[in-house]
Amino acid sequence: MVPLMVELLKVRQHQAHGTSLVAIVFTGLTGAIAYGLERSVDVVAALLLACTAILTARLGAKFMAVLPEWRLKRSFGAFLLFIAFLLALKPYFPHFHFGATLIGKAVVFLITGAFTGFLSGMMGVGGGLIMVPVMVLVVGLSQHTAQGTSLLVMVPTGAVGAWTHWRLGHVSWKIVPGLIVGMLMGTFLGARFAHLLPEHHLRLLFVAFMVVMGARYLTVKPTDSQQLQ
Repeated sequence: MVPLMVELLKVRQHQAHGTSLVAIVFTGLTGAIAYGLERSVDVVAALLLACTAILTARLGAKFMAVLPEWRLKRSFGAFLLFIAFLLALKPYFPHFHFGATLIGKAVVFLITGAFTGFLSGMMGVGGGLIMVPVMVLVVGLSQHTAQGTSLLVMVPTGAVGAWTHWRLGHVSWKIVPGLIVGMLMGTFLGARFAHLLPEHHLRLLFVAFMVVMGARYLTVKPTDSQQLQ
């Protein structure tokens, strides 16, 4: 969403991050209900993840606010390349299961929540690409439960981040309704389209898109006035 808002709608980078979080709240809520009806949500895990995520989401949003736009774009480009790297290697990740005990799982959830919350607030993302691999590879949750749980966590985390961005003036409310409607329609159509292609083909297409956008963001150069920031 963030690259498309910047490239197609010409929304400022800071506003794109804040606006994205507003839309993510609605998407997370809808998705969490759908997964919950299938009993694919771990409420305890979601609570532990959200406990730290809602604290660091505000910090991430405030940290983003002090960055010049060109620095934010470069940071976002690096983030896209990092996620593309994780997705490309997804089939080769081993299962560690460090969180075998209850205490171990709780620690993993709290640390993951803190890291995800900060990235969510700063980058304007839901954080599922961080939470889901940890829940599956480290804690040992099923893929469906991990996805449903991450969607539930996005609701309070995204709300706190969006509220902070709104207070900072980084939300473009005029495009929010269209984004929400589009995301709900896209979720339905995307789910149907996803079954027409093998998973690894879809993943590689998404990786290619993020590599191109990430490289483009990393090469952004500041103007003379921005160099003083």
